[in-house]
Amino acid sequence: MIQLWTNAIRPYIITPNITDLKLSIITITYNAEKYLERTIQSIMKQSVQDFEYLIIDGKSKDGTLQIAEKYKNRVNKLISEPDKGLYDAMNKGLKHASGDFVWFMNAGDEIYDNQAVENIYKIISDKTDVLYGDTSFVDNEGNIQGLRSEITPHRLPKDLKWQDMNLGMLVCHQAFIARKSIAPLYMENNLSADVDWEIECLKRAKEIKYLDFVVAKYLIGGISNKQLKRSLLNRYEVLKKHFGFVEAFSAHVQILFRGIRLIVKNRGKYW
Repeated sequence: MIQLWTNAIRPYIITPNITDLKLSIITITYNAEKYLERTIQSIMKQSVQDFEYLIIDGKSKDGTLQIAEKYKNRVNKLISEPDKGLYDAMNKGLKHASGDFVWFMNAGDEIYDNQAVENIYKIISDKTDVLYGDTSFVDNEGNIQGLRSEITPHRLPKDLKWQDMNLGMLVCHQAFIARKSIAPLYMENNLSADVDWEIECLKRAKEIKYLDFVVAKYLIGGISNKQLKRSLLNRYEVLKKHFGFVEAFSAHVQILFRGIRLIVKNRGKYW
């Protein structure tokens, strides 16, 4: 492991009288010089700075580490080393996080507004295990394309249960915050590992809270979209694991016809 630094002098910037529970915000990067700074800036602009911030880098060969260096005084831990892919890196983030809750905000994604962390802290209690909300899609330039719950078929319930994930990724990963003690490690060789991770967290959660505000901006065009066939097969394996063969097969028939309808409606585009 190449651990470039640990900011041990000020692990958190303390803001009193909100909550004793703390977030660890984790950013995964690899050759992300084009997008990383806007992610970091959305985190640095939070009205409450009482959280841990980690950057887990896959040994980038571009200017990613130079960008991270600019924010050295506020990044608690930066690790840069070769990894086996996105979910291997996310598992490293989980292992190194010291907060009560973990929140992944990967390179190119952003916290939606400057009050998000403060508003989350006002809602968290000792009983809370999972918090979730909506996400805005953004393009490569950061322009908002619309709410995920409106653009895609994923309508967001206010009383989320793990069974609601029977058709796949109901909640965008960037808008899903889990208590670290209930969070499992990710499946490393499955492109739908985030679906599995959310279901596992929801199964273990005793209290799940809906965030009645937009939580994050999600950069569209991730690895699942780029490797769509493998992603679909991997999602089937995840749904079969949790719901069984019959329901997983039925779900993918529904997903197929839903996708065809959307493509026809959007003139060749899924969204």
